[in-house]
Amino acid sequence: MRWRGQKQSRNVEDRRGNRSPSFGGIGGRGGMLNLLPMIFKLFGLKGGVVAILALGAYGIFTGNLGGMLGGDSIQSADPQPSGPVKQSAAEEELVSFVSVVLADTETTWHELFKQMGDSYKEPKLILFRGAVRSACGLGQAATGPFYCPSDQKVYIDLSFYSDLKNRFKAPGDFAQAYVIAHEVGHHVQTLLGISNKIHQAKRALPQTEANKLSVRQELQADCFAGIWAHHADRSRQLLEQGDAEEALTAASAIGDDRLQKQSQGHVTPDSFTHGRSTQRVAWFNKGFRSGALKECDTFSAATL
Repeated sequence: MRWRGQKQSRNVEDRRGNRSPSFGGIGGRGGMLNLLPMIFKLFGLKGGVVAILALGAYGIFTGNLGGMLGGDSIQSADPQPSGPVKQSAAEEELVSFVSVVLADTETTWHELFKQMGDSYKEPKLILFRGAVRSACGLGQAATGPFYCPSDQKVYIDLSFYSDLKNRFKAPGDFAQAYVIAHEVGHHVQTLLGISNKIHQAKRALPQTEANKLSVRQELQADCFAGIWAHHADRSRQLLEQGDAEEALTAASAIGDDRLQKQSQGHVTPDSFTHGRSTQRVAWFNKGFRSGALKECDTFSAATL
């Protein structure tokens, strides 16, 4: 990906120097959070998604946990005082990379919203280490990047990119860019009113049917990520040979079926919240090929 020397976003907030928030005192669920290490050991990555106490928090892995935990979104406490950020040269480069990718998503979505006769409100991207408070509650690095619609911010611990490369076998800078574009896709859903409609609809549904709506929402975010990739390539020539394949590898690596097989040894389709690997790849491709919002209507699609 040709990202060096490109414009960087002003919407990156660095909280990596903050003291990690304590696990107690949030909605009376401190006891559950203190069990996080045991939960992840017992249930693996997918089973441990309880680390985000968020109604309407969305992410590469986490999805919407409101139905699982109950209650409404939890207001975040003020961030802990920030100290100096100690980082390696590689991490410093990652910060620049993330800022460039975020800026390019801003360029794409500003133009597309303008074409719709609307204006795009840029999200903030929060860098953190270990744990972070959001308006959706407490997020943990182990659950992966996530988007909180309550504060319209994307949250990411940069250590996730090591997992993406080594654990999920999805290396490459464009695979990393896809992760950010997916979370920004959730922000677009919030601005378009899609997230709120889905949230309201799910309240009246049994869990299995609510999960199916979550899958459609996540696949649309993948499609929106593909739309960004389309315009980054056609309008600004940021993509290099093999970049699209990197994104598709990442999308495939984090399908529900593959993650469940890795973490628990078997697949439980009724519990899917993000979609199968093949579905995630297909919907990213739809957005990438077309660059058009109308091609990302996962909610009207007869088959996914």
